[in-house]
Amino acid sequence: MKLLVLCAFVTAAGVVVNALATSKETEDVKLLRYESNNDGLGTYSFVYDQSDSSSRNEEGELKNAETDNAFVAVKGSYSWMDPDGVYHTINYVADENGYHPSIESGPTGAIPPEIAGLLGL
Repeated sequence: MKLLVLCAFVTAAGVVVNALATSKETEDVKLLRYESNNDGLGTYSFVYDQSDSSSRNEEGELKNAETDNAFVAVKGSYSWMDPDGVYHTINYVADENGYHPSIESGPTGAIPPEIAGLLGL
């Protein structure tokens, strides 16, 4: 159950960032790099970079395999540039202790209220 909640929250965070970035300016965004590995047993990684300066990377590792407390511990980050040219990065860890983000923004920017609210900041 923890795994399901954890995966849902991490996926929702990524969807929100993608939704916020969707505009006429991003219609011609090109995928510059995509790499993905998955062992089919709970350990995976992926990374992508796009021409609009957005990127995402994530690694997951199965913990407590073959027990009732098995879960996938996840760590990663996603980044984007806002319309004002400020670069934002959210680093996160999602494990048995919950979802823990940390946020970095460029020198003149603040965290968009939509993102801060979703992350409970």
